[in-house]
Amino acid sequence: MNFDINTLVYILEITVGGLLVGIGVHFVPVGGAPAAMAQATGIGTGTVQLAAGSGLTGLLSAGLMMSVTDNIWLIIATGAVGAMIMIDATMLTGSWIYAYAVGTPFASAKVNYDPFTGFSQPPYIGPGTVGQGIPTVCYVSGTIGAAMGGIGGAMIYYPLVQVNNNPAMSAIFAIGIFLVSAVLASWNIQGTIEGFHDPKFKKWPGAFKACAVASIILAIVAVVITPIGGV
Repeated sequence: MNFDINTLVYILEITVGGLLVGIGVHFVPVGGAPAAMAQATGIGTGTVQLAAGSGLTGLLSAGLMMSVTDNIWLIIATGAVGAMIMIDATMLTGSWIYAYAVGTPFASAKVNYDPFTGFSQPPYIGPGTVGQGIPTVCYVSGTIGAAMGGIGGAMIYYPLVQVNNNPAMSAIFAIGIFLVSAVLASWNIQGTIEGFHDPKFKKWPGAFKACAVASIILAIVAVVITPIGGV
């Protein structure tokens, strides 16, 4: 492949996409095992699964839109909407389980007052827990993170298809980029996080640097060195 302006654009798109997937998960309320036991606020699964999940959903949504149009803005928007629906549905379902199956209130131990509703949080936190359920601010933050992950997934998949003209192989390589960014984000968060109001959110620059380096290397490999599946 000739190294021209399009090559630089493709590398930039993949790099930004990897960054969005890695940073976006810092907005999503990741509760892990403690959340599964109603002892922490967030979704009861790990950072890697949520980061990859939002990116993969964005990829699938973008792929569907690419079957009917080449408009990059529509493709990116579709990726964002698809990922937001996935994460929002997960948070909503988790909230139903917390409220109606487990019987725990929606409360956060990271803030004294919900930034959106102004409701006091400490009176509703169970002893020995760090919050329960998915409060309002977590839901808003998670939606933002999902949008970032979905846009990132679309921005990775679109240039790979343009380079390789092979949707299947492009999707496989895109999944690899998601997982790299997801693992780096997971190491940076180290456990649970509620969203942009969580003190751990301030650690995002570390993930930004790591994901930037990894995404640039992977973008060069995908676009310049070995355009996988290229014809």
